Amino acid sequence: MKNRPDLLEVMRRTQTGEYCSNKDWDTKRIPKAVRAVLKSHDLANACDQDNPVNSDPELADRFFVAAKELALELGYLCSDTERIVKVSEDELDNALKAAPSEIFMGEGKDGRWMRSRTPGDPYPIMVCSSLAITMSEDVYPKVTEAIAREPEVDILGGGSLITLRGMEVLSGTPLETMLGYEQSVLHREIRRRAGRPGMPGNGVYSAVTEYGQFGGYGSPGGFTPQDLALVLFPSEMKIDYRSLHKVVHMHNFGGLMRCDAYGMVGGMAGPPEGAVLTSVACALLSYAVLGNDVGGGQIYDVRYLANVNREGLWAAGMTQQAMTQNTHLLTHGIANSVSGPGTEQLLYEIAAGVSTIASSGASLTTGPRSAGGKLTDHITPLECRFVAEVGHAASGVAPAEVNEIVKALLPKYEDSIKEPDLGRPVQALYDMDTMTPIPEWQETYQRVKQEVIELGIPMDSF
Repeated sequence: MKNRPDLLEVMRRTQTGEYCSNKDWDTKRIPKAVRAVLKSHDLANACDQDNPVNSDPELADRFFVAAKELALELGYLCSDTERIVKVSEDELDNALKAAPSEIFMGEGKDGRWMRSRTPGDPYPIMVCSSLAITMSEDVYPKVTEAIAREPEVDILGGGSLITLRGMEVLSGTPLETMLGYEQSVLHREIRRRAGRPGMPGNGVYSAVTEYGQFGGYGSPGGFTPQDLALVLFPSEMKIDYRSLHKVVHMHNFGGLMRCDAYGMVGGMAGPPEGAVLTSVACALLSYAVLGNDVGGGQIYDVRYLANVNREGLWAAGMTQQAMTQNTHLLTHGIANSVSGPGTEQLLYEIAAGVSTIASSGASLTTGPRSAGGKLTDHITPLECRFVAEVGHAASGVAPAEVNEIVKALLPKYEDSIKEPDLGRPVQALYDMDTMTPIPEWQETYQRVKQEVIELGIPMDSF
């Protein structure tokens, strides 16, 4: 069932809703509302750092009730007009009922069914890889094709480009429209060369404004309605005309759409409990205001630029459990790691973060974010394989069991989160002619994989 909000009414509310300045929204409205809701639902200080993966379903249910209350109280601020877009409880409930519980992505034998999941659900989480790591133009086709050839990867994301035939692509210029089109055509060609022409894709990663999406979706040879378009919010609990351009375009195009925003630990929402509330509230509202197919559930700890620390993991798991226990939504989560390719720490961070998200019931994860996504060419197909293997294997493991696994993994990397080893670029870790990992990186992967299997994630059964 396709959820189609009245976008004309949404636009009207962006112009006639209650006025609130961006500054007051960020520094007064959100913090005040979050504190009040946490207090009224007795959820302050609920984060248990000694148990980074929640195993109390009743607590997750309480967070859902509180987050829904916050969603109805706040609504979204349209940052362009500084007007608040609110929805009624009936509008929200009807949108959540109309939201899809499953979608088919891609085509034919290469396609994938993404389905609503619950904590510990054995139906595997879908894995999109990789996560928009910037790549050099000469590296992008080789590495992206090698990722597409990893059989465990369900959806091809790939990297992002910042140049087009050597010319820097500046935001908001016609170059973005050009790059959106050219990358989408190349993306389709890469999937064909990898032997998976019907594999679903996700984009447009390289050109992040609406112009890149206009160029990439609906153009001949580009992304199709069965690929998943990416619409990112300007920040939590905010929309803008840029994101709404993308939403209207995708509804006109009839394509699938993922809308996301991070709940920020240490940001406007404050502590991890507040980040859970804003992450869930923002996700719920998106179905009523934007009519997306997939979305919600992301957490980011601004203190560490990650979410694989104890509080980040707790918030990421709690966010997913709150939604997946109480709705049939197709939720999305990301394990935001900080260590780089070639390091065992990166693999431990992936294992902890992805297993938390998968066991907590998310329908989709995207990753990895190698080296925090900060460095060009710092991504290899091997850690993409690892993300998919962990995600699929951890899907049937109960959160309480994953909690014990994560507690064993954290001491292996948490002391290095503030000053991580950023690893090496793909050119130093792969034979770029054969696109195979060097023995050192292959051995590290095999060793850590065996450790994770022994801890209880059955990666050897896939």
